[in-house]
Amino acid sequence: MEDWMLAALIGIGVYILFSLIIYYFQDFFLFRPEKLPADFVFNYKDLDFEEYNLKTAEGAMINGLRFRVENPKGIVFYLKGNSKSIKGWGKYARDFVALGYEVLMVDYRGFGKSTGRRTQKTILQDLDVIYQQMQKHVNQKHIILYGRSLGSGFAAQLASKFKPKMLILEAPYYSMRSTARQFVPLLPVTLLIKFPIPTYQWLKEVECPIHIIHGTNDQLIPFSTSLQLAKVNAKRTTLHTILGGGHKNLNTFAAYHHILNLILTESFTIPVQSSEDSSKESPSAGKESSVL
Repeated sequence: MEDWMLAALIGIGVYILFSLIIYYFQDFFLFRPEKLPADFVFNYKDLDFEEYNLKTAEGAMINGLRFRVENPKGIVFYLKGNSKSIKGWGKYARDFVALGYEVLMVDYRGFGKSTGRRTQKTILQDLDVIYQQMQKHVNQKHIILYGRSLGSGFAAQLASKFKPKMLILEAPYYSMRSTARQFVPLLPVTLLIKFPIPTYQWLKEVECPIHIIHGTNDQLIPFSTSLQLAKVNAKRTTLHTILGGGHKNLNTFAAYHHILNLILTESFTIPVQSSEDSSKESPSAGKESSVL
């Protein structure tokens, strides 16, 4: 066999092998769950909360926490990222509780105490049922959807289907397929990715105000992603830039808490960029605020 033919066959074999690895093991790459025993007891000494369990039609169990306040202004449905469980994510409820909002957090299937087979379809179905249950007790005009990283796509889908008060996305991705292309640019990700999560498509259908919060030093999901997303539904979208912010540390910036306070107290006014560079942005790019 000619050397070039052998090299070509080896190259094709390696390409197919990597494609199969991405297809069959992508759940491992995408999700980093922390599993908790069924009898695990949550403990937040400074927060008032109660635990919920929702049994799905096919028998899965979705576990969640509701952080309570007296005379709440509304409720934030917080959709977390791809790692750990609500055991660790619960600390982020403090930001919203301090501003008078209750918070609902749930673990996706296979995270924490939640059970069941995890697919994009089942996750979206679970979140849909939870939102509908929430509607029975809270008017939609008092529901805020908050999606962080992985949860941003799920939050966008819910906002496209229902009519919450507002949608807040922290470090969102354009789609999971586009994010995958950054890491495996030569593979056919359109065919391989089981969780395409097209955030940009769902944002087109959102009718409530959209706030995007993103750090300029995000090494996992580039800030440029939010610049793209801000153009999808520009009239309803405001992009909040945190200079120097990374992917996992926005809550350590005073600017993040300042922005969140302005958004949730509805005292946010749309600032107009004054620098020459920002004035050259397309008018369809959405409104933007920049905070040091």
